[in-house]
Order: sequence, then C-alpha cells, then structure tokens
Amino acid sequence: MNDHFSALARVETATSPKPALAAHYKAVMSATAGSIIEGFDFIAYGTAAALVFNRQFFPNLDPTNATLASFGAFATGLFARPLGAILFGHFGDRIGRKSMLTFSLFLMGFSTIAIGLIPNYAQIGTWSAVLLVLLRILQGVALGGEMGGAVLMAVEHAPSSRAGLFGSLPQIGPPIGLLLSTSAFSLLTRLPEQAFQSWGWRVPFLASIVLVLLGAFVRRRVGESPAFEIAARGRTRADIPLWQLLTRHKKALLLAIGAKLPEVTLYYVLTVFLVSYASTRLGFSRSDVLQAVMMGAAIQIVTLPLFGLLADRVGVRRFYLFSAIAMVLSVVPLLRWIDSGNLMALQIAVSIALGLNYALLFGPQSALFAAQFPVNVRFSGISIGIQFAAAIGGGMAPIVATTLVARFHSLQPIAIYVGSLATLAVLCTRLMKGAAPTEAPINPQGE
Repeated sequence: MNDHFSALARVETATSPKPALAAHYKAVMSATAGSIIEGFDFIAYGTAAALVFNRQFFPNLDPTNATLASFGAFATGLFARPLGAILFGHFGDRIGRKSMLTFSLFLMGFSTIAIGLIPNYAQIGTWSAVLLVLLRILQGVALGGEMGGAVLMAVEHAPSSRAGLFGSLPQIGPPIGLLLSTSAFSLLTRLPEQAFQSWGWRVPFLASIVLVLLGAFVRRRVGESPAFEIAARGRTRADIPLWQLLTRHKKALLLAIGAKLPEVTLYYVLTVFLVSYASTRLGFSRSDVLQAVMMGAAIQIVTLPLFGLLADRVGVRRFYLFSAIAMVLSVVPLLRWIDSGNLMALQIAVSIALGLNYALLFGPQSALFAAQFPVNVRFSGISIGIQFAAAIGGGMAPIVATTLVARFHSLQPIAIYVGSLATLAVLCTRLMKGAAPTEAPINPQGE
C-alpha cells in the first residue's frame, strides 16, 4: 500500500524522546487553538445571519427574501473558501505551513472585528450589505487556508500510529467555536429585542480580538512541519503545487470533495438553516434551538477525538466508509424527529446528528484525506478538497433547504438530499487509498 506519510519515517529524532513528543503535542495544541478561534469567528456570522442580518442589512425585502438574502451573504464566505484554499495551499506547499496559518489567523480576526463595526442599512443604505459581503469573503478566504493547514500540521507532527487521533484534535475547533458563538448569542438574545438588534449582536464579533491575539501567541511558539522540511529540500523552483495537483492527483482531489460533501451539508443545515426554520415554522424559541445545537456541539468535543482514535485502531478508510453508510441510514428519521415539533425530539435528533453522525465522518477525515496526497501538494490537496466541498455543500445548504421547505413544507426533501450526498461519499471512500500508518514512527524510541 502506498503511504504518503512515509517521508515522516525518515525524520531522525535529534533530541531525546520526551522533548520530541512534547513538540508533537505542542504542534497539535497550536493547530487546535487556532481552529477554535477561526471557527468561532466564522460561525458567529452564520448565527447572526439567521437571527439578525435580515433585519439589519436587508430590511427592504419581505421576510422570506430577506432570509434568503441573509443566507446568500452567508454563503459567499463558503464560496470564497476555495480561493483561500488555492492561495494558502500554494504558499503553504511552497514556503511552509506555519507562516500561512499565522497569516490566516490575522486575516480572519480583521474581517470579523470589521463585521462588528459595519453600519446597518438605516445608516448607509445598500453599502452596508456590500461591506457585509466583502468582509464575509475575506472570512472565507482566511478559513480556506486555516482548516487544511491546521489539520495538516497536526497530522504531519503525529506519531506514526496516531494520525487519526492527532488529525481529529483540530477538528474540535469548529464545535468549540460553535459552542462559544451560540452561547454568546444565546445570552445576548435575552436582552430586550431593541438592544439586541442595535448593539447586542455586535459583541461576539468585537470580542474576537482577544482570541486572535491569544492564538497568535500560541502559534508563534510552534516549529515547521517536519514533512514539509524534507519535501522542501528536493523541490525545484519550477514546481507549482496547484499544477501538480490538477495534473497528477485530480482523481484524489475529486474523491476528497465527494467524501466531504454530506457532513458539511448536514452541518450547515443544522447550525444555520435550522435556527431560522425551527423558530419560525415549528414554534420553538430561538434560545431553545440554539441550546439544541449547543448540546450537539458539546458532544462533538468528546466524540471527534474518540472517533479519530477508533479509526486508528480499525483503519481510517474502513471507519470512514462505515460512517458514511450510517449517515445514509439515519438522516431521514433524524430530520423527521425534528419536524415533529416536540422539543425533546428536536434536542435528541440534533445531538445525534451533530454529535455522532457528523462526528463519525469529520473526526477521521484529516488522516484519510492527507493519505491521498504526497507531501509536496498535501496542503493544496487537503485545503482545496475540503473547501470546494464546503462551498458546494455548506454554502448551498441553507439556500437549498429554504427553497425546498418553501415548496414542500417539510424537512424530508432535505433529508433525501443529504442522504444522496452520503451515498456519493460511500462510493468515493471505496475508491480512496487507505490511510495506513507510517512505516516507522517519527519518534522510534516510544511515546
């Protein structure tokens, strides 16, 4: 079996085993901290899009069209993520992972803080919506570089038998970011409506400056990926990662996109669309819906690394295949529970969907996708694969879901849509390479 992690096996430990292992954990903790911060910044926009932006930036539209416009502005961030993946992937494969991750963190922080300062439609008219979209695009570019780079730093620093576990740890960034974001908005929605609409919704965006500075401090102390340092020695100046990816590894890229689609679509249906749908059509309060989402996110914090660890034990590709099949079988009954209008059913369904179904795929994903690409195009391959799927699946999810509900007045067509994508993921995973462990550990003397 070809193993694209094999370059790591040739790294000789220059220090004693304990300091070497400490460097591994420092790298994965840095990647995790950064992904939490960027996850919070990016997801806060989605929550605000469901609760606030239709009134603040599109008040001249009727409620349905204002919601669609708000979700459309939200989607631009996901459509911009492939651009970020291309840009950051190119330079991440050329000059290093670490510098690109630091830059993405500051770009995300700047655009998020600026969103909290945008005047609304009543103050500057349509320019408010224009600024909202432009800053969302910058957020998307930043996250396009962050997600692939963070998991890659973790996987490429991982001991040989722990690629699944180490790769899953930065994946807890989005659920923790979601938990922080929904917690903040859940508290702020307790304000009088006028206060929440005028200034309360801005607080999470402005507060992110503290998280960005903390993340920059943590990342400054981490070294470059050892796999990148090896690959860089043999690269010529003529090497262009994107060209190499598209000409030599196109099949792997397409399979990664197909395997990613169902989980990212399900995620944005539940965390963005459902907040609007359940509060307007099912009669739940916004706080009830946000609390259900928070329960699912809290469960993910435990299940994501657990599933990464289990994937290391049973085989990452085999585990991912099982997870895709599980989503095919479960998505219809889960969304039917949500549609029942019962609060407990909503909470259980969202908890299972986010905490188990989504996490089953998302946890081991980094190790599986990294195994599909050689080191010299790995940043580009992972980032572009993840972000094109996010744009297609996640970016369109609230829009497709809103359109389907407007026509069929039910979540079942959405369940069929997500189930079809999960079926595609089953087929793609069957055609992918297995994510075997490295032939020898980075630190051969133990852990």
